[in-house]
Amino acid sequence: MIDFHDEAVISAQLGRPPRSLHDIAHRCPCGNPDVVSTEPRLEDGTPFPTTFYLTCPRAASLIGTLEASGLMRQMSERLEVDGELAAAYQRAHEVYLDHRERIGHVPEIAGVSAGGMPTRVKCLHVLAGQALAQGPGVNPLGDEVVDRLGDYWAPGPCVRPEGPAVRRVGAIDCGTNTIKLLVADLDRGTGEQRELVREMRMVRLGQGVDRTGQLADEALVRVFAAVDEYAAILARHPVEALRFCATSAARDAQNAGVFEAGVLERLGVAPEVVSGAEEAQLAYGGVTRSLAGRDVPGPIVVVDIGGGSTELILGDPTTGQVQAARSLDVGSVRLTERLLPSDPPSAAEVAAAEATVDAALDELAGDGVHVEHARTLIGVAGTITTVAATVLDLPGYDRRAIHHATLPVTAVHAAAARLLAMTHGERRALPYMHPGRADVIGAGALILDRVLRRARVETLLVSEADILDGIAWSLV
Repeated sequence: MIDFHDEAVISAQLGRPPRSLHDIAHRCPCGNPDVVSTEPRLEDGTPFPTTFYLTCPRAASLIGTLEASGLMRQMSERLEVDGELAAAYQRAHEVYLDHRERIGHVPEIAGVSAGGMPTRVKCLHVLAGQALAQGPGVNPLGDEVVDRLGDYWAPGPCVRPEGPAVRRVGAIDCGTNTIKLLVADLDRGTGEQRELVREMRMVRLGQGVDRTGQLADEALVRVFAAVDEYAAILARHPVEALRFCATSAARDAQNAGVFEAGVLERLGVAPEVVSGAEEAQLAYGGVTRSLAGRDVPGPIVVVDIGGGSTELILGDPTTGQVQAARSLDVGSVRLTERLLPSDPPSAAEVAAAEATVDAALDELAGDGVHVEHARTLIGVAGTITTVAATVLDLPGYDRRAIHHATLPVTAVHAAAARLLAMTHGERRALPYMHPGRADVIGAGALILDRVLRRARVETLLVSEADILDGIAWSLV
């Protein structure tokens, strides 16, 4: 695994950003990478046959001296007269090709290795790189080069890049309908985020909470099963810090202590039942970080429709500050259970749900969240990204197509009406629909529709970055 520190070291070694890194092939005894493996096709499409690339400038300089001494010519002459050496060099060529093929097949360079193999010696750096990466006995001439280098690491690391610490963190967001996990390397200096794991499970923690005030036993079973899965993932990707945030359902449940104890037992961290205001702040932070470098006119309003609540956050993109926020007790699960029980919902049910959402939205102005003042409206989380997939008519759920998609508001209204009128079975048949969301997506789409009718924007900007990213960044 290549983390930000490794990339910083390699950039310092090469004097430029590395290209198409695949993995660290060998580490110097000092701890720095000294050989990397590369993708056989660069980002611009160029075939690249050199799989093992020597990065250590100290070793590279010593090898340059060896090349200037005429060693390559001497080795090539030996290959012509030493059949055993030539056969071993041929095998090294084949091993090189096999390793590259396992990374990826590029037909333009099929049969072509590097360094002059299998019959000549044209680059000692390549031979040394293979010898270090694949170990002694693979490339006899590479072994000879490595032997001549001596203890090139003895003076200490060849580079010591200065820079802010990079932290590997884990974030878990447990809402009314879903539980999500993010494991990422975060660079506090550059703001860069390298995502290692992003998982989501539909657990419906909020099942019946609005009616009973209790977390249902079967809902807790589903949540704890997902937490067990996440614990196994975290064991494979150890993190420096882990934060578990629970939102609407856990706030409202009288038996939230059972949930908290179960999470603590499984993960070693207690879930934080965050307030609606903090939930809004975390969501805003996650969204706006993903927009760095984009021209997003302000003020902006971020809309996060969850299962139990909907967060609306008014902010200034130039300062990154939240100006006002409100968490409303309308969400896709809560609204479905209260007002949309039929499949599909009746006209009377839809009208009642619209009136309920409109009444909740009427409260926004008192908290300073003026949706009508927004120049940019950004929608996040599963309800809105699923509506976006409906607008885009995707053949399957595709985060890349959805992230930062700009959708005409008229198309969003049409998609919301379409989803609301469908039966649960018809929604499940949509290729991008998660089956655990099919019964509540109509209510979520209705909430989005009513929010957009308050706004004076012509487009909706959709972001896959959300509260989960905000939780992760809160750790650094």
